[in-house]
Amino acid sequence: MTRTHWQVAALALAVAGCSTSKSAEQGEPGENGEVLAEGIRQKQAGNETVTEFDLNGDKKADVWTFTITAKNEEGKDVDRVSRKELDINWDGKVDISRNYDEREQVAREALDLDFDGKVDQVNYFEKGVIVRKELDLSAAGRPSEFKYYEKGKLVRKERDTNGDGKVDYWEYWEGDQVDRIGEDLDGDGNVDKWTKNPNSET
Repeated sequence: MTRTHWQVAALALAVAGCSTSKSAEQGEPGENGEVLAEGIRQKQAGNETVTEFDLNGDKKADVWTFTITAKNEEGKDVDRVSRKELDINWDGKVDISRNYDEREQVAREALDLDFDGKVDQVNYFEKGVIVRKELDLSAAGRPSEFKYYEKGKLVRKERDTNGDGKVDYWEYWEGDQVDRIGEDLDGDGNVDKWTKNPNSET
């Protein structure tokens, strides 16, 4: 497998995260959004130990595993993985940063998709299962699209289509397809137009 194929495969593995009233239907779009212009590489905490790995044999680290000392169920000290950083295109810069919970399941994953050293997408997990993705599609340094998941399945998309920092487009998914689309046409935060998918079963 060529170097390019390895890069594509690695990135694919890494990226592989109704009420009846208007306001309740929308929920609170984007309320959990974070600024994505942050650098993807996190500062090492004082209680973390880092181990470096060279996966492609170029004598340069491309995976950094951070561990902390924690107590297991028997009360004994053990090394627990707290986060990992990965350089998937071997340019010496971190492209993926993952944080892990107490069970060493991924809790948060930040991705630099254009290799500029800044976060473009953040995925959130609960008990190792994807629950939300936040994406900066306009390079504005903040999320412009939000994807919400239940039991690992996409149930809703929210998007800021005009770059004003407010969600104005909603997609609700049922059975792996779009069920309905809501649009805010006047910028007041409420849906003004609903479009129903004629092929939806609900």
